Amino acid sequence: MASVFLYHVVGDLTVGKPEMVEFCETESVEAAIKAIGDSTECGIPVWKRKPHAGIETNEMRQQRFVGILNSLDIVAFFAKKECMEDHDKALNTPVAEVVAPNNSLLRQVDPGTRLIDALEMMKHGVRRLLVRKSVVWQGMSKRFSILYNGKWLKNADTSGSSNNLGASSNRPSSSSTTSARDKFCCLSREDVIRFLIGCLGALAPLPLSSISSVGAINPNYKSIEATSPAIEATKKLPEDPSAIAVIEQLQDGQYKIIGEISASKLWKCDHLAAAWALANLSGGQFVMGVEDNMSSRSLKVIAVNQAAGNNDLANGGESTRPKKFSSKSIGFDPANPSFAASRTMYRGRSAPLTCKVTSSLAAVMAQMLSHRATHVWVTEDESDDVLVGVVGYADIMVAVTKQPASVVPPPGRSTEHSSIANEIHI
Repeated sequence: MASVFLYHVVGDLTVGKPEMVEFCETESVEAAIKAIGDSTECGIPVWKRKPHAGIETNEMRQQRFVGILNSLDIVAFFAKKECMEDHDKALNTPVAEVVAPNNSLLRQVDPGTRLIDALEMMKHGVRRLLVRKSVVWQGMSKRFSILYNGKWLKNADTSGSSNNLGASSNRPSSSSTTSARDKFCCLSREDVIRFLIGCLGALAPLPLSSISSVGAINPNYKSIEATSPAIEATKKLPEDPSAIAVIEQLQDGQYKIIGEISASKLWKCDHLAAAWALANLSGGQFVMGVEDNMSSRSLKVIAVNQAAGNNDLANGGESTRPKKFSSKSIGFDPANPSFAASRTMYRGRSAPLTCKVTSSLAAVMAQMLSHRATHVWVTEDESDDVLVGVVGYADIMVAVTKQPASVVPPPGRSTEHSSIANEIHI
């Protein structure tokens, strides 16, 4: 196991992290959209209100956590028929009615919890770590936390006692103060990957190995055909990563990826406009955009919906003003139940983030961080769009914590790298 995972602790990752402000389940979906725009991993933790003032135990706080709401959840909610008919009501809906309850997505940990223990939690489904903020954390000794003969040592431990490694995550912080008792920060998997990419030298030679050789490719992805209605994506919302590939079948039985419907792509878009596109377009149209040469019948249907209250159009008459509808012009105005051409529409035409099966683990990590994406689609080395699988945060964490015997060094690497690998594993 790489020493970086054993000698670093969760507290090392909290430097500079802002204090977490709880987003309550009674807040509106409209407020959630604004909060998600400033979030990491395209989602926000949702909490129940504190039942009363006073000291709150870890168990009480864990029970108040509801789940994580992301942009795809909101767009899928808006795409429902009842929401399309009354989007003002949809915008004011409490998020408690939209978020999928899952209390296991967040775990509260002590700042002295080893990084390897945090990675194990995230490998098994935890997406956020709630860490108490301290004015001065004294768990950091010399460079980082210290291991001695399998025991955990703390600077603040003047009694000479030490804790077992396995119990480190349950140990109370040595510097908890009254002022910092109720202040927490929230670490995401993106924070962990960002930290790890700064430690690539300590992980050598694994970062230079291909994602296929370290087993980071997940072949079990969700998908819909490009000709299928885009709304079908809401019937199979995946948990991790929150993404559905839009594919076309090739003659040889393989699948070509042309786009995706995901929380990452919908992160900062016009959620209402995207919901209209999701409810009315095919998967291919959703990711590529609606062209201006739509059929006259489609134009007529949209015009009827657009001019609600106009007697001629409501009765099926033709619009007296010719219109063009495209991914650049169709809008969804929250102040009016019509689709206003003046608003910016969800445009589509956004190529999915892809890599090759031969791409290195370090390259994929950097790709995800630079694009603030939760995943990267993997294609064959010989073809740019034949889909093989997907790499998400959990897949990377599984790969970086594997024993060196399972890692195949890239071609041409000298035996010097093997000796380095032996030195950083215990």
